[in-house]
Amino acid sequence: MTPVSSKKSATRPATKAVAKKTPAKKAVAKKAPAQSGAQDDASARIDARIAELGDWRGETLARMRVLIHDADPDVIEEVKWRGTPVWSHGGILCTGESYKDKIKLTFAKGASLPDPKGLFNSSLEGNTRRALDIFEGERVNEVAFKALLKAAVSANDKKR
Repeated sequence: MTPVSSKKSATRPATKAVAKKTPAKKAVAKKAPAQSGAQDDASARIDARIAELGDWRGETLARMRVLIHDADPDVIEEVKWRGTPVWSHGGILCTGESYKDKIKLTFAKGASLPDPKGLFNSSLEGNTRRALDIFEGERVNEVAFKALLKAAVSANDKKR
């Protein structure tokens, strides 16, 4: 009988350890930092992409990224489709693609957004998206761009 009781006492600490771990609520609560970790990872990958470009395209993408964050401080950065930077808020706002001769910012719902300053200059034929191609040496009207981004956030908010 002594071995049985020693087994119980050996089992009790294990049970206590399991009981101590049972505040699984704490483990669930730790999911929020994991999401911010994913956000940090995406931001780091976008930083790396900008550095990798290393020329006017990197500078342009970095400048547009700052404008995006200025227009929407709650924007979420993601990386999708072979490393393409994506900015979201209640859905995709825009993507930042890099090509040899341009940086392309494609707005997922661009066709439905007001563009009084005519920033959109690409992908004009579709019913959904619109894009802004930025070539070397070009400057974007920052006030108009921020207004466009805020309109994209508003369009995403309406769908909820």
